[in-house]
Amino acid sequence: MSVIVSFGEIMARITTEGYYTFRQSLPGRVTLCFAGAEANVAASISLLGGNARYVTALPDNDISEACLGNLRNLGVDESYVVRKNSGRLGIYFVQAGADQRPSKVIYDREGSAFSTTEGCEYDWDAVFQGATILHVSGITPAVSRTAAEAQLMCMKKAKERGLLISFDCNFRSKLWNWEPGTPKEVLAGRVIREMMDYVDILFAARIDAETLLGIKIDADPSASRIEEQPYVAEAINRKYPSVSMVLTTMRQSISATYNKWGAAMYDISDGMQYVSPCVNGKYVPYDITSIVDRIGAGDSFAAGFLYAMTDPELSSDKQTMIDFATASSCLCHSIMQDINYVTKDDVLSLMRSGGHGTVSR
Repeated sequence: MSVIVSFGEIMARITTEGYYTFRQSLPGRVTLCFAGAEANVAASISLLGGNARYVTALPDNDISEACLGNLRNLGVDESYVVRKNSGRLGIYFVQAGADQRPSKVIYDREGSAFSTTEGCEYDWDAVFQGATILHVSGITPAVSRTAAEAQLMCMKKAKERGLLISFDCNFRSKLWNWEPGTPKEVLAGRVIREMMDYVDILFAARIDAETLLGIKIDADPSASRIEEQPYVAEAINRKYPSVSMVLTTMRQSISATYNKWGAAMYDISDGMQYVSPCVNGKYVPYDITSIVDRIGAGDSFAAGFLYAMTDPELSSDKQTMIDFATASSCLCHSIMQDINYVTKDDVLSLMRSGGHGTVSR
């Protein structure tokens, strides 16, 4: 199975206990794990049975070694991570939501080793050896100008070597602070548009196309996410012809712990839309009534789809690929922390069950 490379920042995630707020918890007991969008994708791919290689920069200390040891234990190739004598490990804090109170995330990433590492410090020839897919996101360029320039170099080097490039827009309104005086959406749009000519597989919704890519979508404003997606995908492809697939997740939030969940893919090559879950030709979203942790759901969707692209058992049928990705990300809502600790068999079991968890005996 071919190697899938992901590039981005991994951080320490610090989470309050149970459903406590920050002000209730601190000082007090918290949990710490390691996570970040692109690392989540790599780890999830590896857990599903794929070959994942993760590239980042970390300070050269024991905490970073613990972080890398965690990735190694999950089967991720972290051989090409750059160790730095300056900078620090980025951090983000999570407060779980409940009912009408949403979850809250606070970032502490300025001055991290990754944010100050230039693209020329990575060994791209070695990084892309044996690889067929690169996955990146809109979070990395939001961290710093240096990180944005490094990601653009990464994408160019990957394209020179013939890799498919997967890009998740992932706009984060609390980031994009590195050019004072420029509105965040404007800065994000300018930077991401420079990267779009290298993208083959895009994870994006209508709001991303209009806000970040500056594309006016000729669809009824009242159209559902499913109805508008073909218009979104075709409009993106007209401006960026390299984009061959556009995928979007569809979340309906009833409360912080009860969501309906599904996804859709539009394939430019055959002009077909594939919706999941699909029952008798009709979209029937997963009913997730007891969310444990929703952070990382989008990453698990991307991981599920990229893994399916490289698995001979799944890659021959596009509906199966999107079904696998959607089921994988559905299960992620039942897993504490960002990484989706499920296997290929777990995902296939959910797909066969018709959307209901059953006891494994």
